[in-house]
Amino acid sequence: MDWREFAEQMAQLARRLLAKDSPQATLEEIVSAAVELIDGCEAAGILAVRKGRAVSLAVSGDMVEESDRLQGELGEGPCFDAARRVDDDRMFRIGDMTKPQPAWPRYAPAARGLGIGSMMGFLLYTEDEDFGALDCYSTRPGAFTAESETAGWLLASHAAVAVSSARTVDQLEHALETRHAIGEAMGILRERHRLSEDDAFAVLRRISQHHNVKLRDVAQNIREKRPEKKP
Repeated sequence: MDWREFAEQMAQLARRLLAKDSPQATLEEIVSAAVELIDGCEAAGILAVRKGRAVSLAVSGDMVEESDRLQGELGEGPCFDAARRVDDDRMFRIGDMTKPQPAWPRYAPAARGLGIGSMMGFLLYTEDEDFGALDCYSTRPGAFTAESETAGWLLASHAAVAVSSARTVDQLEHALETRHAIGEAMGILRERHRLSEDDAFAVLRRISQHHNVKLRDVAQNIREKRPEKKP
C-alpha cells in the first residue's frame, strides 16, 4: 500500500465528512470510504447495540444488512460483540469464515450461507463515548491483511471523531428512524405515481423546500395520509 497516497485520501475524507449536511450522510460517507480505501473490503456497515438490540446505522449492501439482522436475532457475532465492547479489544479480524468459529456457533454457519469469506471490524469510540462498530466484509477468505487492519484502524479513528461531532448515540437512532420514514414515503410515491427512486426523492425535497418544512416531516405527512388497504 502507498501510505502517502492513503494519507492524502484520508485528508480528503476528513474534509468530505466535515462538509456533510446531516448525521446520516456522515455515516453513509464513512461506509462508502471503507469500501473505497481499505484493501479487500467489498462491503461495509456500521452496527450499534442499544439495550441489547442491534441497530444498523448504515450499510453498503444486502449482505451487510442481513448479517446485522442475524447477529441481532441470534445475540452473537463478531460485529455484535465489537459494538457491545464485550472485551478490551477494539478491533477484530477473521481471516476465514469458512472455518468453524467456536465463539459464534450459530452465526458463523449463517454467515457462510451469506457468502461471507472474511470479516474485519473496528470500534468507533472517543474518550467519552462508544458509537458502535465499523465492519468490513469480503466474499474471499484471507482478503484482509495487516495493512488492511492498519488502514481500517486509521479510518475508524477519523470516523469516530466525525460521528462524535455530528450527534450523540440517541441522535443516531433518531436519524435511523428518519431514514426509514423517508424510505417508506418514497415507496408510497413510487407506487402511487410510478416514479423512479430518484424522482420520488426529488418530489420530497421539492415539497420540503417549497413549504420550508423538514424532509422528515414531509415524509411523515405522506405516511399518515396513505389510504388504508381494503381487506
